[in-house]
Amino acid sequence: MNGKTLTRADLAEAVVEKVGLPRNESQELVERVLDEISGSLAEGDAVKLSSFGSFGIRQKGERVGRNPKTGQEVPITPRRVLVFRPSNIMKDRINKGHSRRPSEKASVAAKVSDRPADKSGER
Repeated sequence: MNGKTLTRADLAEAVVEKVGLPRNESQELVERVLDEISGSLAEGDAVKLSSFGSFGIRQKGERVGRNPKTGQEVPITPRRVLVFRPSNIMKDRINKGHSRRPSEKASVAAKVSDRPADKSGER
């Protein structure tokens, strides 16, 4: 891990580089997308992003917790929490350490298979 955190500015810069929109329009686009996602979640709707994952809201009931220092019982109030479930494609990308799309993987695999074998018979 390199410890880098992806920010709104990074997303806007990626839009500038890959789509070619002006910087101010790219920032507005990123803000609108994030506002739409957070607004839907605030209303209790699920958000599903293909090949990425699903965001949802889970209702947690009231329960009794304990103060770890004193051991005293403390009521924990009911609340709504945000949950994220990554898609299988995202899980595979994370576990394999690859960031390429499946179509890119196929083209890389084809290039590797076209290479001549070395003296040991390995590619």
